Amino acid sequence: MSSKPFILLGKEIPEGKRTVLDLEVAKLHTRTTVKVPVIIERSKKPGPVVLLLAGIHGDETNGVGIIREIISQKINIPVNGTIICIPVFNIFGYLIHTREFPDGRDLNRMFPGSANGSLASQFAYQFTKEIAPHVDYVIDFHTGGGKRDNIAQIRCNKDDEKALELAKVFNPPMIVFSENITKSLRETLHKMGKTILLFEGGKSNELNPTIINEGLNGTKNVLIRLGLIEGKITVKETPIFVNKAKWIRASHSGMFIIMVTNGIFVKKKEVLGIIQDPFGDFKKKVYAPFDGHIFCINKTPIVNKGEALFHISFEE
Repeated sequence: MSSKPFILLGKEIPEGKRTVLDLEVAKLHTRTTVKVPVIIERSKKPGPVVLLLAGIHGDETNGVGIIREIISQKINIPVNGTIICIPVFNIFGYLIHTREFPDGRDLNRMFPGSANGSLASQFAYQFTKEIAPHVDYVIDFHTGGGKRDNIAQIRCNKDDEKALELAKVFNPPMIVFSENITKSLRETLHKMGKTILLFEGGKSNELNPTIINEGLNGTKNVLIRLGLIEGKITVKETPIFVNKAKWIRASHSGMFIIMVTNGIFVKKKEVLGIIQDPFGDFKKKVYAPFDGHIFCINKTPIVNKGEALFHISFEE
């Protein structure tokens, strides 16, 4: 018996074949149509539909690199179910190495979108209407914004049992419990009853081999657990769970020297970094105010007073 037809973007996706469709975003004022490639691999056997999505922020290239490797290694060809890959979601931002959409908006604050809203809102609406209803599971790949460097981590809701189970299967160095952000893709998909994992790793405008490898192995684990591909789940480490966290901020403006490594456990009063002025007048140490794990470091060389430097877990 053949499974029921699978329709995506108005087209029937055949069983056992690779299909590439274009999600048409809009036309530029030059009359050039901007299209987002959507790569679909559907097996001949029924099963879940998994969406792998990266580049919702155009400068977050590590996620693009992860999905690129998944496709290159043919991990996206399922024995059961369907795997959809969108390697570059915000194609506008990707082309010019910027986070935002051409209208200056953050696409990840525009969901579920509107048919008559801004350009970013219209695109979010098109995705919410045309693709989101057809998927069961989503892995959304991100990096730290700007110079913020994230340790490889999965973010999910603590009360979402299905997402938490898959986060453990993904087996990242850290699992960070975080609430859904209003109008984000994660919030919209969660409200639609979809199970979503948000991967964070590295920083913007880089291709970090360690981060790409973490994302690749974790995604493979999830696809094996869901029965889409065959293989053995790889467990490398026991993830560190982050229930609560605080940003350590700069007490002064100046040149920023980092004294610790991302991902390590630090003790209260340990020196994390040094802020010094360019004229040799002062040198201020940045201390850990409590024990905790560092999971994000701002790697900018120049900081302003009040700027976030280290994201550290803590327990009350």
